[in-house]
Amino acid sequence: MRRVAEALYLAAIALWVGGLWVVGYLVVPTLFASLGDRQLAGMVAGKLFAGMGWVGLAAAAYLAVFLSVRWKRLAPRRSVFWLVLAAGVLLAVGQFGIQPLMAQMKSDALPLDVMESAWRERFVFWHGVSSILYLVQSLLGLWLVVWSERGLR
Repeated sequence: MRRVAEALYLAAIALWVGGLWVVGYLVVPTLFASLGDRQLAGMVAGKLFAGMGWVGLAAAAYLAVFLSVRWKRLAPRRSVFWLVLAAGVLLAVGQFGIQPLMAQMKSDALPLDVMESAWRERFVFWHGVSSILYLVQSLLGLWLVVWSERGLR
């Protein structure tokens, strides 16, 4: 059973962090470069980010439980545990705070595109905040990949 738990630990990191990097830095830029309709590209990108957000939340939950069970009371003393929690919190802030706010602005702007509406400035601000959180989460994820073996010791 221990080997299965360890394999799931590594798979969760790979899926979460790999998905972050592939979706955020390959798929979404390709969508905007390839589709002529920026509104459609944004809608598809939003769905991809939301889907990866749920994958990330599930992965972060598993990783936190795995590390807590593995190290018991010592978990809070391990940096990789805090790394998982920090990345998970950033993800939750984006998923449950910023993304719904941006979706509401898009909805309120209808029938116009949000970038052609009175919501433009607020949307641009929150999109920037979301992008910064995503970048930090991506870097924390990369750090987690590098330190993944620390969770197995």
